[in-house]
Amino acid sequence: MKLEFYKKGQGYYIRLGTALAVTVLAVLACASLYQKMTGLQLEDKNLQRWIQAGVPALVFAVLGWLIFKIVNMPKFADFLIATEGEMKKVSWSTRKEITSSTIVVIVTVFILAALLTVVDFGFHWFFVKIGALKV
Repeated sequence: MKLEFYKKGQGYYIRLGTALAVTVLAVLACASLYQKMTGLQLEDKNLQRWIQAGVPALVFAVLGWLIFKIVNMPKFADFLIATEGEMKKVSWSTRKEITSSTIVVIVTVFILAALLTVVDFGFHWFFVKIGALKV
């Protein structure tokens, strides 16, 4: 059981980010398991504490090993490496472009909301006039 990295140095940041994100999930799962085990009632309180802390620690150790193995699986690692390569090719918008696009979207939403309000009142007035709607 050797710990070695597949294609060491390639896709470093995305593999690290993936491992950290999954590790956060593992920590949350183990914390939840620890809290669930507080309901464990044993006569020997010392044994109870060991079990309550030991089981989540063991689960975390196993999950940590699995995370390492999965992130270094050739197919998955190649996918992550290719993903990082594609992300480097992306043309990211500037802050000015994002701000102007956001303003356009907000103004468009307000204009559409106003138009829909006018249409709604128009339909309401129409149906009241023909007597199909009692107010």
